[in-house]
Amino acid sequence: MSTVTHDEWLRRAREFQPPRAHYIDGAEEAGGGAAFAVVSPRDGRVLTEVADGGAAEVDAAVAAARRAFDRGPWPRWAPADRGHVLQRVADLLQQRRAELALAVTLETGKPITDAHDIELRAVINTFRWYGQLADKLADESPHTAPDALALVTREPAGVVGAVVPWNFPLTLAGWKVAPALAAGCTVVLKPSENSPLSALLLARIATEAGLPPGVLNVVNGDGPAAGRALGLHPDVDVLAFTGSTAVGRHFLRYSADSNLKRVWLELGGKSPNIVLPDTPDLAKAAATAAWGIFFNQGEMCTAPSRLLVHSSIAEEVTDAVVARARELRVGDPLDPATEMGALVGEAHLERVLEHIRCGVGEGARLRTGGQRILTASGGTYLEPTVFDRVDPGSRLAREEIFGPVLSVLPFDGIDEAIELANATEYGLAAGLWTSDLSTAHRVSRALRAGTVWVNCYEEGDLTVPFGGMKQSGNGRDKSVHALEKYTELKTTWIQL
Repeated sequence: MSTVTHDEWLRRAREFQPPRAHYIDGAEEAGGGAAFAVVSPRDGRVLTEVADGGAAEVDAAVAAARRAFDRGPWPRWAPADRGHVLQRVADLLQQRRAELALAVTLETGKPITDAHDIELRAVINTFRWYGQLADKLADESPHTAPDALALVTREPAGVVGAVVPWNFPLTLAGWKVAPALAAGCTVVLKPSENSPLSALLLARIATEAGLPPGVLNVVNGDGPAAGRALGLHPDVDVLAFTGSTAVGRHFLRYSADSNLKRVWLELGGKSPNIVLPDTPDLAKAAATAAWGIFFNQGEMCTAPSRLLVHSSIAEEVTDAVVARARELRVGDPLDPATEMGALVGEAHLERVLEHIRCGVGEGARLRTGGQRILTASGGTYLEPTVFDRVDPGSRLAREEIFGPVLSVLPFDGIDEAIELANATEYGLAAGLWTSDLSTAHRVSRALRAGTVWVNCYEEGDLTVPFGGMKQSGNGRDKSVHALEKYTELKTTWIQL
């Protein structure tokens, strides 16, 4: 846990020197001269202007990654040697943890305590875990006829394009970059235009750790230019994307219109959190429900944005969540005492406010919040917001808001709860609170979600996979299973 004071973080923010160039072939690259402003949601100020990439910069980065894969040492190193480099990346991330946390907070608006203690912990652990895993994988030799030898080997898939969002810019980059590198692939990373700074610092650190030139490249830019160019590029073998379902569809089209590259998608969510009357600790369930929707300003694809509560306890649970929302400390993200920071930008804040206005118009009861606050700061702050009496068919209940907005929906029986939980196009995550073991198993199996948390929320580690069902995507991040996205199976049959 960081012990840096608010005043010290403010001083460091004033002295922060953000990177500005793309990172291609092991060096900073200014590109064609165009630039875009990176605005801090904390106070609306421009942090810097960063080189803006398009097709030309993507071509250069992919060419570097292609050379590094086809002729460079990285795919040909012993897996243990690749693993040592990844663990060295983790060591350097730890050494520069405060600087990276500051970059994340300034570009995304999340509280510095969360950036330092949660986001940086996650990315450090990710590189260390895959570094340790790199030489622990085994190929197969199936039993065949006595006059033949069959080998099934996993080989690196090639050049990986990774496109990641702004809500967890380092964590989600790590979830894609670390396993791809462990497998022997090379990577072109396109961070969100809202949060390029931490990704550029990551690339510098990776080179310092011993990653050869061209193995990890970073191109700044927006989706219609840099993202589209990466998706359409014929020399990209695999595309891994985290973001909205709408943009995920674009990447599938890019694949069809180019070289049929494999596309792995981790998309949106409208996750249900079911609280049954036999919940072992109702106060904990309510506190966790509030934490889950307001953590990271609600800007999480797994956020438990639909609280499904049995009608016999709905009033008690809702009142507890509302009380927690009203006492939550919203403020300067550089203050270590802040519990909820700023939303990522003006456009996103307006989209969330539009959902709130729509919810009121649809007849839901606004129990607390719903207003923009701290406007004098110049930042994009919103009150924690809770609705009840929400119609299950309303936009408020169906659409991903990606903000600190909770919808409470009561139910009378377990089967009704399952039906409500599954009544969404998404299937990323779900929560369930019960003291009955049979109910826990039966309901968990019935929920169409990639992750189900029982009597907790947002728990887990790198040993377990993460990903969604339905329109929440395909493929898995984390765990050994992530390597399936970045490797090809080859069969070799030897006649003896």
